[in-house]
Amino acid sequence: MTPVVDAGLVVLTEEQAAELRAVVHSRDVSAAVATRARIVLWTAEGKLRKDIGALAGVSLPTVDRWVQRYATGGLAGLQELQRGGPREQVPARVRARILALTRSAPPSETGMSHWSSREMARYVTRTEGVAVSWHYVAKLWRDNDLRPHQ
Repeated sequence: MTPVVDAGLVVLTEEQAAELRAVVHSRDVSAAVATRARIVLWTAEGKLRKDIGALAGVSLPTVDRWVQRYATGGLAGLQELQRGGPREQVPARVRARILALTRSAPPSETGMSHWSSREMARYVTRTEGVAVSWHYVAKLWRDNDLRPHQ
């Protein structure tokens, strides 16, 4: 049974309250989830939003958010939402191009005997049209155990 939210007050069954108390006292859940469960319990007890916010150390919109998430999703609503991974900054083709260039001598017009990370970054940025930092080039070389200066 989903909890009933009426005028900012959560009405819990005894089973739901016991379940939330178990989460609060569990060692297997994160402190953040336990705090969210406390917020819901305090709301069900009739505490004021501002008091709940002060007790939990969160803002009033945060109190509302967790009460609403519990109302719509139960205990699962108190868990962290899975976020997507970071987006790829440098395309795979550019990474492959850097690795291929590293294994070959620099073009004769550069006048260099071997690549430096800074010169590689400038060259790739100029030829591929994708901005690449020398930090990225140096990390890529380290990750692939490449040492063009040796």
